[in-house]
Amino acid sequence: MTDISHSQIIFALILTLFAGLATGVGSCIAFFFKHSDRKFLSYALGFSGGVMIYISFAELLTEAKNELTILYGQRPGAFAAIGAFFAGIAIAMLIDRLVPSHENPHEFRAVEEMDSPKHHDRLLRSGLIFALAVGIHNFPEGMAVFMSSLANPETGISIAFAIAIHNIPEGITVSVPIYHATGSRKKAFFWSMISGLAEPLGALAAWLIFAPFLSTTLLMLIFAAVAGIMVFISFDELLPLAEEYGEHHISIFGIISGMLIMALSLAL
Repeated sequence: MTDISHSQIIFALILTLFAGLATGVGSCIAFFFKHSDRKFLSYALGFSGGVMIYISFAELLTEAKNELTILYGQRPGAFAAIGAFFAGIAIAMLIDRLVPSHENPHEFRAVEEMDSPKHHDRLLRSGLIFALAVGIHNFPEGMAVFMSSLANPETGISIAFAIAIHNIPEGITVSVPIYHATGSRKKAFFWSMISGLAEPLGALAAWLIFAPFLSTTLLMLIFAAVAGIMVFISFDELLPLAEEYGEHHISIFGIISGMLIMALSLAL
């Protein structure tokens, strides 16, 4: 499992880049659409959360627990997987605490705000801080996509797709205030893309840190930690944001759809 080829590494990096640059899609939506499609975003965010929650428990954490119990026995292996899972949640919580609540990128900026008159200096500052905050949040997501892709490309594709969906409204969040403050689509798009590039940077950091020590044990511990990170992201970010659009049943339908699609794809 630890014999990883250059093609696997390149593929994992490409997936991570795809997920991160989805913030640029959010910028384009903000530029070319007059209104936010709240029903679609509510469903899409719920779908993304459903995919990430299901794959975390049914695939990543389960595989980590199974492999670790084979290596170290039933109880030690299970406790190791559980410990890594909650360590991942703790890491995600710590990163979330680094971002002040009033500048949190979870506060969605609607496309309609493009035309709202506000103080330009304050908007520009907010937009740049949003870009930084999104980048901080994207860093562990990049690690999640990259490390999961190394062991199982199909799992990596699913995680990359789910994260890409939730990066779209983050791109809108970054681009709306910067565009209104500067009047420049290029600047707004640039900073949105920069925030997304934190994901491939997270992937590179993961590879540089873990590659020299990569083993089945370490990989399984990373799997369990990645599951914890994604569960926290889902419950702290995706699902509350989906609810904020005021489309409760649509977001729930999205969650169930995401879980169903993920379950079917894993069964095939």
